[in-house]
Amino acid sequence: MSQVRRQAALRPRPSWGWQDAAACRGEDLVLFFGPDGERQPEREIRERKAKAICAQCPVRVECLDYAISRPEKYGTWGALNEDERASERRRRMRRANAA
Repeated sequence: MSQVRRQAALRPRPSWGWQDAAACRGEDLVLFFGPDGERQPEREIRERKAKAICAQCPVRVECLDYAISRPEKYGTWGALNEDERASERRRRMRRANAA
């Protein structure tokens, strides 16, 4: 086995088990990842629907932590859209730096 393969095999893989309990499981992904060229009024309606599902989700925190740690650039994750996650990521970094 090459050194690169060995290192890749030893790298921890992300755990996706939390997704099995996600409230969005089985929902149309377009609800969470809008189409290209989506207009603002349609986006607000779509995101409101997605966030309503997220609000009832038993793994919302795990989902949000996953999206922030990657960072996921697109979609609604853990009840936050792209801009909200960027703000949350900065807030967490400031808090970690202050500790």
